[in-house]
Amino acid sequence: MRLLHTSDWHLGQTLHNFDRTYEHQCFLDWLLDTIVAEEADVLLIAGDVFDNANPSAASQRQLYRFLQQARARAPRLDIVIIAGNHDSPGRLEAPGPLLEAHGTRVVGHVARDAEGSIDLERFIVPLSGADGQVRAWCVAIPFLRPGDVPRVAAPATDDAFDAYLAGIRLLYQQACELARARAGEGQAILAMGHCHMVGGDASPDSERRIVIGGTEALPASMFGPDIAYAALGHLHLAQRVGQQDHLRYCGSPLPLSFAEVGYKHQVLRIDLDGTRAAAIAPLHVPRAVELLRVPASPAPVKQAIAELVALDLPDLPRDAWPYLEVRVLLDAPEPGLRAQVEAALEGKPVRLAKIEPTRRVVTTAGVEPAALSLDQLAQLQPDDIFRRLWQQRFGDDAPDDQLAAFTELLLPADGIGGNREAA
Repeated sequence: MRLLHTSDWHLGQTLHNFDRTYEHQCFLDWLLDTIVAEEADVLLIAGDVFDNANPSAASQRQLYRFLQQARARAPRLDIVIIAGNHDSPGRLEAPGPLLEAHGTRVVGHVARDAEGSIDLERFIVPLSGADGQVRAWCVAIPFLRPGDVPRVAAPATDDAFDAYLAGIRLLYQQACELARARAGEGQAILAMGHCHMVGGDASPDSERRIVIGGTEALPASMFGPDIAYAALGHLHLAQRVGQQDHLRYCGSPLPLSFAEVGYKHQVLRIDLDGTRAAAIAPLHVPRAVELLRVPASPAPVKQAIAELVALDLPDLPRDAWPYLEVRVLLDAPEPGLRAQVEAALEGKPVRLAKIEPTRRVVTTAGVEPAALSLDQLAQLQPDDIFRRLWQQRFGDDAPDDQLAAFTELLLPADGIGGNREAA
């Protein structure tokens, strides 16, 4: 059986107010061709299909047109979609009955019966091979909010117990046990999740952390040794989890910030041999619209303007014009900066997405620390500031126990996690 793993499409996303419908359509067209060329049996879409919980009609049409075309071009293709933290679970699931009739299963939310018990059956999805026989079972679990997970009593001896984390682990464990009961001889068990795993590397500027201090990150041990492959979403950079080859984030298919200028986006191809993943390979997504950073590193205004004037770009259709971030190093305010940049770009086939000023800062000791951009300042979390102050005052990294104590101060008294960001 051959699987394709993708996630974090963020349909409807804009890059500094520029519409990206053209880029998303280029990706979806490429993915359709790839499904056919790779003779895929299953497509796994691990959350954040849309960029927000109230997607535009155009974004929804883009998704449903893709699903219809995928089924038309690969009639035996199974598609499994889970909701991410950006998606509206109810909106994503609304056309579920129609989609299921065409081979697409959508799992958006956690359902409970009249007694409040979680319906685990809806997380278990059978997957068929080219011969139409069930070859694998997928445990498809969407992004989980505190109210979604089962309650777990705190051990009396564990002061660091987190009810939310424990509930997530228990839900995955219960769903995987049900999948094991369903699986016959030679049938693989797969998992899907939209979550933050321990050690996961986030893409700067393009995603906000769900956690403060890493306390909510889930351990790789959450997936048992019999899980053939875990298809994860949420982090925008492709990566392994816990150095285990079969636990993977595939990353987003489009660059979601200028921090990803030099990064190659991908979809993952997984070949199953019985109950294990025999081969995992990246399929690199062509970039429909380039991202440019000029200068390559922050430079004084005069140098930056000179490089913009010298910029020589190919003549492309307007939808394919590259996005440009201009990076300048300032010693003082520069009120006419935007006018200078726009004049330097007059008539050039490029879209000015962002002017990124970086300011020099000198401490009282006369040492110039690494400059922070305005975007980097906006991304600072409380624990980032704590680490920087500790380093400044004591000249060393903050100890783990001090970080843990600081994180505990930020949590609400009920221990459920009212300060957690769902975005």
